[in-house]
Amino acid sequence: MTFTGIARKGITHQFSSRLVAFEHTPKEISASSQNILIFIGGLFDGLHTVPYTSTIAEALPPTWSIAQAILSSSYTGWGISSLQKDVQELSECVAYFRTIKSGKVVLIGHSTGCQDVMEYLTGAGHADRAPIDGGIIQGPVSDREAILMTLDPAVYKSACATAQLMVYIGDGAEILPSKETNSFFSDCPVSASRWLSLASPNHDGDDDYFSSDLTDEQLMKTFGSLPATSQLCILFSDADEYMNKDIDKMGLTKRWIEIAKRGAGKVDEENSVPLEGASHNLAGNSDEVVQGLVRRVLGFLSGLDTNSNL
Repeated sequence: MTFTGIARKGITHQFSSRLVAFEHTPKEISASSQNILIFIGGLFDGLHTVPYTSTIAEALPPTWSIAQAILSSSYTGWGISSLQKDVQELSECVAYFRTIKSGKVVLIGHSTGCQDVMEYLTGAGHADRAPIDGGIIQGPVSDREAILMTLDPAVYKSACATAQLMVYIGDGAEILPSKETNSFFSDCPVSASRWLSLASPNHDGDDDYFSSDLTDEQLMKTFGSLPATSQLCILFSDADEYMNKDIDKMGLTKRWIEIAKRGAGKVDEENSVPLEGASHNLAGNSDEVVQGLVRRVLGFLSGLDTNSNL
């Protein structure tokens, strides 16, 4: 099917010398649109590549708008980037919107964007970042488990060994030869360090936030370290093609919530329910499925502060 093109109205915000965020024009333009939802895509994502952002934009109340952040890691830039670089850029984005919006700021991550949300809230240096009021993680998939679903075990083992050697000799920023991974990531160059961040066989990669085999001790450093000032919403896609079908998504959600409760974290338990019938990014899903996501997002935003004027 030939792509015919779609026109979308919005405002482009340049929040640093080379990075921008596209704010969708709200369905109802209001001077009270002072709350902002900042969307972060996953691997290979860029502007408008995840279709449900436009649907959310249409459904938001007049006090909210949604903006899509374009980072150095967008499109194919992720292969030579890192979560720490992402959150540094996101902090600039949040700080910028804090200068022009007087309301709440919430991050919504899709796929690897979920790692960015968690890194922003719990990673090294999190206390120094521009403050946010909440985070939504949609499609929080383990890249390591997704890779193991499709890549030959022997190839995976060899790729990890090569990447580990490159890091050991100080070449972690160099590109991992595509022959080592059978060009698993298509034409995207991936550094040895980023490969291990996503796929480390030692279960200690920087990106390894969501694997189902992580220990409680590991999860206490992430979900158990969520700040009390920023509420979280967990939205698995029930029919996510990048997750093993044997993984109990509701069970995993409940486990993360319980870990968060051991710390100071707050999770919106009412809206943290797997999206029935949803694929990874909901592309091609029925309107009913997409609206299920929209309802959860709106429910989370309205629940952040019952006294706010939503």
